[in-house]
Amino acid sequence: MGAIPTQRETASRATGAYARPSDAPAQVRAALPGTSAAPGAARQLVRAALTEWTGAGLPGTERLTARHADDALLVVSELVTNAVVHAGTDVEVVFRLEPWGTLVVEVADRHPARAPRRGDTEPAGDAPEYGRGLRLVATLCDAWGITYRTGTKTVWAGLPAEGDAAVVAGRIEAHAEERAREGDLRVTGILGSLGAATAGPARTAGPDAPRGPWDCAAQWARPGTAVTPAGAADPPAGAADADGPRDARDRAWLGRGALSFLAEASDLLAGQLDEDMIAALTAQLVVPRLADWCAVWLEDESLGRADRGDGATTVGVRLARVWHGDETRVEDLRRALEKDPPRPPDPSHSGPAAHPWPGDALGPRGAWGAALAYRLVAAGRPLGTLVIGRAGAPRVPDGITGLVEDLGRRVALAVGTARQYARQATISAVLQRGLLPGAVAEIPGMRSALVHEPRDRGGPSGDFYDLFPAGDGRWCFAVGDVQGKGPEAAVVIGLARPWLRLLAREGYGVADVLDRLNQLLLDDATEVADAAARALVGGGGRPLAPGEGPQTRFLSLLYGELAPFDGGVRCTLASAGHPLPLLLTPGGTVRAVARPQTLLGVVEDETYTSEEFDLRPGDSLLCVTDGVTERRDGSRQFDDDDGLAAALAGCAGLDARRIAERVRRLVHAFGDGPPEDDLALLVLQAE
Repeated sequence: MGAIPTQRETASRATGAYARPSDAPAQVRAALPGTSAAPGAARQLVRAALTEWTGAGLPGTERLTARHADDALLVVSELVTNAVVHAGTDVEVVFRLEPWGTLVVEVADRHPARAPRRGDTEPAGDAPEYGRGLRLVATLCDAWGITYRTGTKTVWAGLPAEGDAAVVAGRIEAHAEERAREGDLRVTGILGSLGAATAGPARTAGPDAPRGPWDCAAQWARPGTAVTPAGAADPPAGAADADGPRDARDRAWLGRGALSFLAEASDLLAGQLDEDMIAALTAQLVVPRLADWCAVWLEDESLGRADRGDGATTVGVRLARVWHGDETRVEDLRRALEKDPPRPPDPSHSGPAAHPWPGDALGPRGAWGAALAYRLVAAGRPLGTLVIGRAGAPRVPDGITGLVEDLGRRVALAVGTARQYARQATISAVLQRGLLPGAVAEIPGMRSALVHEPRDRGGPSGDFYDLFPAGDGRWCFAVGDVQGKGPEAAVVIGLARPWLRLLAREGYGVADVLDRLNQLLLDDATEVADAAARALVGGGGRPLAPGEGPQTRFLSLLYGELAPFDGGVRCTLASAGHPLPLLLTPGGTVRAVARPQTLLGVVEDETYTSEEFDLRPGDSLLCVTDGVTERRDGSRQFDDDDGLAAALAGCAGLDARRIAERVRRLVHAFGDGPPEDDLALLVLQAE
């Protein structure tokens, strides 16, 4: 995206385009992920900025009205939705206030998949590029345009204060010219309507010009342009005008609340990560506002593929949701629709396609009507089909068709995000299971209890544990915490756990195991750094993207060895940068049984030492990660003033399982919300 000129830069160029005083930096910027949550996050950014600027009394805020806020929210929502749906990349949002009261929105996406088209027409065989989204932007804004740079497309829009259109026109043009001078490959000014051929004077608001979120019915419902599906059931004689009053109601609703409906639908769908819930919400949104009934079909790879007849194959589909305004008709409608699933899309046809009317499944009053099928596509990938039906109607009005198209884009984006989340969660869960022991070993003469709660339930967690036999009457245990989360943490755990087991079974003592594991982590970090350096040289000095370079691999670890004997269990352990283990006696006395030492993977040739003591019957050893000790309640932590020791002292007389559960409950109850870090604790109790 082109650089946004500061006041000093603007003054030096003497353009006056979108300058802002340095003592009133009324601008916010955010990078948003290319998911269905992006439009909602962008709206939150705009709301927060307007509240902050108005509260601070910045120049220009005195000219803003509630209408400007509504317009800005709708514009940023449409621009971000457009970028995410059609580019499929992360987006960057810039929102700022000019001293003369103009609100400016800029949304940039990286490596756009396709260039936007001018005008309302679409070549045959291509999917609709934008729908009504950018027509809405054109209606609300006095000027908007598209700026191109290599690999980046920025769509910007300006919403001036009331009556300032003529004043702002020159500044808009100067803004476009300045962007061109900054090195943009092309600047396209689109002012007043989607089909404007060239940049020109900004549209002057007049009595016939839609201006505000509730005055845009003309952009959504144009008389005489209703869509009539080719496969609609023939209406009975005398029914040609039966839908007239309904058309009037549609136009009234489209002009009054359709735009806010889209924004609210985006917020509702963005918070869902279950595709079946998204299908259910979609049906509830459509019926009865837009149609009498609705069905959502989702493509499902688990159903296999079918031959389409032209050498290509299609993914199997399942009917995820059916809804009707009359709930007693839902099951009959479902059975009828399941017999006639959506047909594969016609490559030569864009937009919705006619869908067969479900016969007499809807009773005498629903014996005929119009039904349309909308393909759900996100990032070029088909995900399913949305079908709507209007009983007793010879056609589906164009305004309804356009609104459902825009809703369908949001539904597809939400389904795509949910599937991506489900795939990642599945991979992470499988990885997590592979990083942790399948079962905790039973030790003669001891009881054990374990709590492991990753903050992200999908994992992988940075906390890990192990309890395993080492041979010769010995058992070993470990509780560790890797710096960071996700794949990097998984790499370290994948190194540490197998090496701990191997070294223990080879007969190495506790201190020697830590010495060797420390050197292993340092050697691995060196190899990773060398590989990154070679990649940098091989790439011609190209800077590494985030996550490509060498990552610091620190590990805090509590590692010990248990050897049962008559009358107790001998324990040898060491703590490497880890919260110290606590020993609870039957009488309620608590003490630390190790001394602090350096994290693993930090200091070359570090020498570790171990502590040795006996666990007598009734003694309990508590080992935790910092998710327990550093659990926060405001500025306080759970272990402040020996809070963990006090909690453990109150567990005297409890068995291992109840100790673990009580400490877990106390940690959860310490703060208002759920824990913000992974949590792991292990209790070992001599019988």
